[in-house]
Amino acid sequence: MQPASLYRRNLRSSQSLTWGLVAAACVLTFVLSVNSSMSGYRDQRYIGSATVSSTKPSCLRVGQQTTFRPRVQRSSGALRSYEQRSNRGVPAHVPRAELEMATASVESMIEKSKADRIHHLEMQAMEALKFAVESNENKHPVFPCAMIAGDMVILDLLNRLGYLKDGKVQVMFVDTFHLFDETITFMKDTEERYGFKGNWFQAEGCADKAEYDEKFGADLWKVNIEEYDRICKVEPFQRGLKTLECDCMINGRRRDHGFERAFIDVYESGKMNKINPLAYWTFEDCWDYINKYQINYHPLHDKGYPSIGDAKDTVPVPKEKWFEYAGERSGRFTGLKNKDGSTKTECGIHVDGAERTFDRDLWIEGKVEKVDIKAVEGLKNTIVTVYAPWCPFSQNMEEEFAKLAEDSSLGLSVTAARGDEERELARSLGVEAFPTTFVVDGEGKRTKYPSEERTVDAWKNFIAANAA
Repeated sequence: MQPASLYRRNLRSSQSLTWGLVAAACVLTFVLSVNSSMSGYRDQRYIGSATVSSTKPSCLRVGQQTTFRPRVQRSSGALRSYEQRSNRGVPAHVPRAELEMATASVESMIEKSKADRIHHLEMQAMEALKFAVESNENKHPVFPCAMIAGDMVILDLLNRLGYLKDGKVQVMFVDTFHLFDETITFMKDTEERYGFKGNWFQAEGCADKAEYDEKFGADLWKVNIEEYDRICKVEPFQRGLKTLECDCMINGRRRDHGFERAFIDVYESGKMNKINPLAYWTFEDCWDYINKYQINYHPLHDKGYPSIGDAKDTVPVPKEKWFEYAGERSGRFTGLKNKDGSTKTECGIHVDGAERTFDRDLWIEGKVEKVDIKAVEGLKNTIVTVYAPWCPFSQNMEEEFAKLAEDSSLGLSVTAARGDEERELARSLGVEAFPTTFVVDGEGKRTKYPSEERTVDAWKNFIAANAA
C-alpha cells in the first residue's frame, strides 16, 4: 500500500474516533446539565416554600403589652432576584451556603431600609412640629388627641421636643359621652405619664352622660347622626379650638387613611393653619415607631381594634386587614350612613369647612338682619333662621339665604338668630336642629319650614303659603 493511501485511511479513522468522542462528550455534558438544573430547581422550590411569609402582623411581647409588627414578603423578593439572574444566563443552581448568605444580606438591607425610613420620618415630623410651635406665624398650636396609635406617636414626639410639659402645645380631648371606658382611663394615665394636663370638652351644658341623655336623648345618634355629630363632636371641637385661641391645629391625619385624605400635605395654610406631621407615614410606620421607642398605646389595640372611636360604632378588625390601604379606619362608623345614603367615613370634625367658621359668625355682611335669639319670640312679618355658625348645613345655606334677603318683592324681612349659645331658649322655640327656619306672619304666629331644600324658590313658595 502506498504511504499516501495509508495516511488517508488513518486520517479517516482518527476523524471518526474524534467525532465519536465529541458526541459522547456532548451527551455527558447534557446529562450533567439537566441534573444540575433539576438540583437547582429543587433548591429554589424548597427555599420558596420555606421562607415566603404572609403579611399578617406578628406579636412581640413588650413588658405587659403586645406590640404589633407586620411581616413583609422579604424572601419572595430575594427569590425573584435569583430568577432574574437565571434569565440573564447565570446558572439557576446556587449553593445553599451562598443563598443563605444572600438572603441574610437581603434581610439586613430591608431592616436597614426600614430603620432609615423611620429615622427620616421622625426628622420630618419633628421639623413640622417645630414649625408649628416655634414659627412666628403660629402663636397658639393645639393638638386634638383621640389616643389612637398615630396620636400616641405625635404625643411622644411633642414630649421629646419638650412641648408638653412647658405648655407650648395645648392638648385637647373631646369626650363624646359615647367613648370606651378604656379610652378615658388611658387618657388620664397618659396625662400623668407625660406630665401635662389636657383640656377636656364635651357637649355644651352637659356635665356628664346623664345630663346629656336628659337633654338630647340616649338614642340621638340613631335618630339623627348629623345632629349627634354636631352636638357631641363638632361643636365641642370648635368651642375647644376657640377657647384655646388656636391658630394652628396639629392632627394625626395620614394619606393612607383613605381617599378623603389621600392628598393632604404636612402643612395646610388658612385662617387656621393645619400641621399634619404624619401625612406621609403609614399605619405600619406608626407601629414601627411605637416598637422602636417602646411607648404605651391604647389597650384596645390588643383586643383587635386598629382605631378607636365611639364604643357604639367601633368594632375589631382582623389583624391581616390592619395594614391594607384605609385598613386602620375600617372598623369605624360601623353601620352608619350619611343622609344621602352613602357610607359614613368622617365624624364631621375633619370635613371641608368644619374648622373654617369656628372663629367667625355667619351673615356678617349683606341684608340678612341679625337678631338676638331672645328677640325671636316678638318677631312679626319675617322669615327667621335659627343657626349655629359651626354647623355645615348652616354654612351651606348662608349664600342662598343672603340672596333671599336681596329680593325686594318678598314683602317681609329676612332675619337670622344664633341659637347654639342659648340652647334651652332655642329648644323652647321649637328648634330641634340647626338650622331651623320659621315664617312669622303679621300676628306673630311661627310656622316651621319643614323641608331641607334650602333655596330661594322653595322659601318663597313657603312664604306665599304661610305669611298671609
